[in-house]
Amino acid sequence: MTLIIIAVLAAVLLTGIPIFAALGLTSLAILWLFEGKVWSMADTVFASLNNPLLATIPMFAFMAHVMIKAKVVDDLYEMSNKLVGHVKGGLGFATILCCTIFATISGSSVATALTIGTTAIPQMQRFGYRPRDTYGIIAAGGTLGILIPPSGPMILYAVVTNASIGGLFLAGIVPGLLIALLFAIFSWVQANAHGETQAQDWPGTRAVLSAFWKSIWAVMMPPVILGGIYFGIFTAAEAAAVGAAYALLVALLVYRNVSLRDLGECLWQTMRTCAMLFMIIAAAGMFGHAITIIRLPAEVMETVTALELSQTGFLLAVMIAIFILGMFLETIAIILITTPIILPSMLALGIDPVWYGIMLMINLELALITPPVGMNLFVLKGITGAPLIDIMRGAAPYVGILIFGLFMVWLFPQLALWLPQQSGFGR
Repeated sequence: MTLIIIAVLAAVLLTGIPIFAALGLTSLAILWLFEGKVWSMADTVFASLNNPLLATIPMFAFMAHVMIKAKVVDDLYEMSNKLVGHVKGGLGFATILCCTIFATISGSSVATALTIGTTAIPQMQRFGYRPRDTYGIIAAGGTLGILIPPSGPMILYAVVTNASIGGLFLAGIVPGLLIALLFAIFSWVQANAHGETQAQDWPGTRAVLSAFWKSIWAVMMPPVILGGIYFGIFTAAEAAAVGAAYALLVALLVYRNVSLRDLGECLWQTMRTCAMLFMIIAAAGMFGHAITIIRLPAEVMETVTALELSQTGFLLAVMIAIFILGMFLETIAIILITTPIILPSMLALGIDPVWYGIMLMINLELALITPPVGMNLFVLKGITGAPLIDIMRGAAPYVGILIFGLFMVWLFPQLALWLPQQSGFGR
């Protein structure tokens, strides 16, 4: 039954209809077939959206749109470039650094790849980077938007599982920085392995400090948001409000390049983003209700019990399944299809939802750069016009790095759990 429902839902999604429609129609069909009525869905939709955690989504989305509109990425890239661009192969390192910082602003992998790629790809190719290598750096660096908080998929996962958003945000920091460091080191090694790459001239300490000072408002955003959560100054929901207010003040009082019309555009884009997400969340609630009615999660749990799978065996099976799904489905669809089904079994086996959530995010990063439906691959094709096969070849080594990062978090859970435990989220 589980495989049939997943196969039907995947088939519906592959027709190209919106995710919320696919989830909603599948849920209604299940209820109609097994209960003969669908009236209970009204209460389910209301309960799904009557969640205070959802207040974080519009505020983080607004923060991202305002900071992008203010063009803070230009200052970020200039600062990163001047800091390490004088080292041979340092421009790729600088690009990963810029992606890491921008990921904390945008909360979106696609937005990170699109925004940084537009600025960085011409610059890297000008200094001798092979086109294929530049595509790989941007495709991989863009995936950090999922793992490094604030992350839209993390919030969605927290809503579905009732896990702590603050705990998830803090749990993503160390693995996110570790994977970013591995990306940067590989890009540096790769650039130095090809003799064409050139180093820029050292701009001087004064120029570096000046560039850092220009980007200080963007650089300070992660410490403000995550530091406030870590030290208990405010909750994750309050952090979203602080972030939105911070972005607004920086855009209006520091950069002064955002007009009232631009703000209206940011609000419109935020409204569109949130409307889409809330419809998906409501449909996910319907799906969870429908599969509970037909005892699908209970059957999965009984099957796991009968197979006597260990925690390791269960996680291995789930991670492989999600990796395969990631080749065909979007990240949001994967979260909403798999999580309600495996959650009871996961809890029964004593798997920490925060730990699993970080492994899930890394696996979803893989989904963004693995064909045939890797979103970051198509984003890069859109902004460069390069053959898709070249982009895939450039991203291929970073797939291996992400798998290694996933294995490290699996092998050493404290990479994800230490920081939340230190701040009280793990107790």
